[in-house]
Amino acid sequence: MKAGICTALSAVRTLDRAGILPDPTITFAFIGDEESGEVGSGISAGVRAFSELLANGEVERQDFAIYAEPTMLNICPAHMGFFIADVKVVGRPAYFGVPELGVDALKATHAMLSAIWQYSEQFKIKPAHPLIGHGFVLVTSINGGGSIAVPGECTFSYICKVPPGDSLDAIQSDIEAAVSRAIQDPEVTVAFSYPTRRDHAIGGTPFESPSNIEPVRQLMETVKAVRPDRGEIEAIPGWSELPFLSAVGIPGVYWAPGDVRVCHTPDENVNLQDYLDGVIAFAAYLAGAASRA
Repeated sequence: MKAGICTALSAVRTLDRAGILPDPTITFAFIGDEESGEVGSGISAGVRAFSELLANGEVERQDFAIYAEPTMLNICPAHMGFFIADVKVVGRPAYFGVPELGVDALKATHAMLSAIWQYSEQFKIKPAHPLIGHGFVLVTSINGGGSIAVPGECTFSYICKVPPGDSLDAIQSDIEAAVSRAIQDPEVTVAFSYPTRRDHAIGGTPFESPSNIEPVRQLMETVKAVRPDRGEIEAIPGWSELPFLSAVGIPGVYWAPGDVRVCHTPDENVNLQDYLDGVIAFAAYLAGAASRA
């Protein structure tokens, strides 16, 4: 993300040094809190506040947005939606010598997980989205049980990939129903919580912006003039914050140097040539926008 910010600033600086005045209506917004990790973070507070400024007219609403997410200088007008669920399963613990006195939460969880994996397979029945592919449900963690007792409690978590055209609400309801049907013992209780509210009450909605509009075509041509091997249309393999801008009527794409696949790893880096080419391409794009204005 730092490379994308630097690309934008350096592009304007390049135009300034060349004596070229950018379109004066261009707006830069530097926001935070897209990533979670700390308590109370990852709620998109920055873009939420910015989109409210756009909606109430305190900031001039733009015709097009470029969100500087690392895309290897390819142009990404789409991404998946997602939500994370934490599930708590409660039975009744009992000494292992008298298991009939307990209600096995781990056994109940096994049935619930089987139902979730079966539900995930149903995504493959529908046609795949051309950029996003199929949705799925991925169980990411499980914890429960002890050494000499019937497990009285178990917790597990899953994340759901939601392609454009599918509804977070509908999938949430379907999975909860499938889990409930898998419970065989009426004494087992299950509770769901959804910790990743973004632009939706339980997560982030899918995003897809038209890829055939003029600003996208111009960005593609400009990038390819600098780097013929880049500027392709694809999707980012995750979720980010353009749905907030889409909700106030602004189409957009993700575009910047850097490879999102190495984010949050010891090898996180941005190729210097990609960065420099990105600066030139973005400067040329802004110069073209100024001439078109």
